[in-house]
Amino acid sequence: MSHTPAPASPDAGHGPARSTSEGHLTVGDVVALVEAAAPPGLAASWDSNGLICGDPAEPVRSILLAVDPVAAVVDEAIDAGVDMVITHHPLYLRGTEHVAATDPKGRTVHRLIRAGIALLNAHTSLDAAHGGVADALAERVGLVSTVPLEPDLASPDQGIGRIGTLPQPVTLRRLAEDVASALPDSAPGLLVGGDLDAVVERIAVSGGAGDSLLQRARQAGADVFLTADLRHHPASEHLEDDRPYLLCGTHWATEWVGLEPLARRITEDAHSRGASLAVQVSHVVTDPWALRLPTGTDRA
Repeated sequence: MSHTPAPASPDAGHGPARSTSEGHLTVGDVVALVEAAAPPGLAASWDSNGLICGDPAEPVRSILLAVDPVAAVVDEAIDAGVDMVITHHPLYLRGTEHVAATDPKGRTVHRLIRAGIALLNAHTSLDAAHGGVADALAERVGLVSTVPLEPDLASPDQGIGRIGTLPQPVTLRRLAEDVASALPDSAPGLLVGGDLDAVVERIAVSGGAGDSLLQRARQAGADVFLTADLRHHPASEHLEDDRPYLLCGTHWATEWVGLEPLARRITEDAHSRGASLAVQVSHVVTDPWALRLPTGTDRA
């Protein structure tokens, strides 16, 4: 069963943001700003989005944005002295019975609370929203005239993934080179499947794991589908039936691109309310892989 953390007070994350008497927003105000940018109604039913720890009444002067709520990000937040961390991924996607500091997730909660740092996340709500992860990834690729790949039923102009066209057709090889340059670097890099010399123009993108959208991308007439975490059999069987060709980046890289637009929006919204707020984006690579070595070479 998925778990959605309950707000710590009835007013947390609801209503218009306001500045405190000292000219700062509160944790609850920041929740409201994030929910305006990534409406909770866009989230998948299995997902967890919301305030994970922190007092909604506490002031927030500085925020760190990251993809994953892991130890390296907590280290960065404590070193930077921020008041709040906003991550894309939830800390407890499938719920928990305890937050004891006997495992990494429990230690994260304890360390953040001791440091007075609130933790909030926006996951599939940010994936689907206007200006969210999907839009940011499409913009990195250079797509125009984009529409959702999997539209939200209640808000069809938003949804998971995007599909659009390149300003001009290119070969798959050239597109892959451009995408590799546009994404932040991490050890696994970018995998390419398909005819490298084929000319492509209509491109689908979806940050994070994209196995479930392979058929959707084909039905939408995509020449190429850029996503992450593609497994051997689904990818192999898909390519046996030709297009869309596949670009497989890393989960972290394809979702990290959505952090900077969110940082800009939160900053602008806070300043428009007369509040002082410093927002920074973490550049710590939280992919699980630290090194890629070529295989099959003679190292003797």
